[in-house]
Amino acid sequence: MNYWLNAVSRDHVQLGMAGGFTQANHGKSTNLKRLKRGDLIAFYSSRTSLHDGEALQQFTALARVTDDEPYQAVMTPDFHPWRRNVEPLPSTPAAIRPLIAELSFIKDKQRWGYPFRFGLFAIPEADFRLIAVVMGIDL
Repeated sequence: MNYWLNAVSRDHVQLGMAGGFTQANHGKSTNLKRLKRGDLIAFYSSRTSLHDGEALQQFTALARVTDDEPYQAVMTPDFHPWRRNVEPLPSTPAAIRPLIAELSFIKDKQRWGYPFRFGLFAIPEADFRLIAVVMGIDL
């Protein structure tokens, strides 16, 4: 099993969890292809919505991958994002700031937001477990 972090605005996380899917990196398939059935994903939202949302800086959801391959969805005639099916895990949003010093995937604690620019990326199991615990899940 692998552990992932997906940086997505809260409104998009909520839509995905309600629909049982996730997207990443503005609908590209590249990183989604790396996910395997059973992998766990933590979602981090820097903002409430993509372009004009308020600052949030929270882990907003947890989910388990439930399929084997990415698939394309049709949202508009010009936008066909790639998705993966997920099962949302019951959790409570949690602020990131109290965890920054403990999260090993954040190498530069002064510029802690840098890793999230990559969208979907792998994180160590220990970091995932720490995030899950503060969100109310003991794996």
